[in-house]
Amino acid sequence: MDEVFRDILDMDDIDGVVLVSFEGEILFQKFPGQPDVSPEDVDIWPALMDALRDIREADFVYEDKRFYVRRTSLGYLFILLGHFAQVAKLRLNCDVLLPSLERKQGGKAKRRFFQRKK
Repeated sequence: MDEVFRDILDMDDIDGVVLVSFEGEILFQKFPGQPDVSPEDVDIWPALMDALRDIREADFVYEDKRFYVRRTSLGYLFILLGHFAQVAKLRLNCDVLLPSLERKQGGKAKRRFFQRKK
């Protein structure tokens, strides 16, 4: 899944990406630098997924970092970014990324649906 998130991670002032399922399971994580706390060590994912249930897109500011959150077909995409990241470019990259994630999720299900019985 690295290739799907490559454009986002190559942007300036992007510190990391975490894709979390609706149940709170970490599906993908990538931090070009070393994060202070590992996402697996944080035990708030299920509660956070419940709080974000009706959110399609959000931008949070916390001290010297920002979090951009985007709902996908697999769960929620959390992008950790600095204050100088270009949010419009990030949104555009996410718009391009979402169909790729849906293809990764839906491809296997479609193949099973159309399999021939032996």
